[in-house]
Amino acid sequence: MENNEIKQNIAKNISELRKANKLTQLELAEKLNYSDKAISRWERGDTLPDIDILCKICELFNVNFEYLISAEHNELPKDEKKTSLQMKASRVEVGNRLTITLLAISVVWFLATFIYVYNDILFERNAWKIFIYAVPASALVAQVFNSFWGARKHAVYILSAFVWTLLTSIYIALLEYNIWLIFLLGIPLQACIILWGRLKPKSK
Repeated sequence: MENNEIKQNIAKNISELRKANKLTQLELAEKLNYSDKAISRWERGDTLPDIDILCKICELFNVNFEYLISAEHNELPKDEKKTSLQMKASRVEVGNRLTITLLAISVVWFLATFIYVYNDILFERNAWKIFIYAVPASALVAQVFNSFWGARKHAVYILSAFVWTLLTSIYIALLEYNIWLIFLLGIPLQACIILWGRLKPKSK
C-alpha cells in the first residue's frame, strides 16, 4: 500500500468516524488538544497526524490501527456498540456537570438570602443589595467550574457576564454618587476577554 493511499484512507476514516459519532471538527480538536484547522487538514489528506495522535484517535473511537488505514471495511468496528454507550455516558457526564454547577450557584443565592434574612430579623436593616452582588458571584462560580470542565468559548460569555454584572452591582450599590463612568472600565476588560477568547490551541 503506497504512502499516499494510506494518507487518503486515514483522512477518510477519521472523517467518517468523527461524523458517525456526531462530533464537529472543533469538538474532536478539543478532545485531542489540537486546533480544528489541524483536523480539517487531516481529513483533507493534506497532512497526517503523529503516530501518538493516531493511537489516541483509535482509542477514542475504539478501532484498531488496521481499521484506520484500510480503504474498505468488511464489518463495523467491533467496539461500535461500546462507542455508542460511551457517547451516551459522555452526555450523562455533561448533564451531571451542569447540575453540579447549578447546585454551586444555588448555594450562592442561598447565602445571599440567608444574609438578607439575618440582617432583616436581627438588625432591621434592609440588605437587598446582597442579591445584586449574588449575580456576578454566580458568574464567577460558573467560570470556576467551566475552567475545569467547559470550553474557552463558554468562558468568553461567562467572563463578560461577570465583568458587566459586577460593574452594574457597584454602580447600583453606590447609586447616590452616580458613578456611571465606572462602566468605561468594562470596555478594555471586554476587549481583553474577546481577544483571549480568540486564541487558538497551537497546531501540532
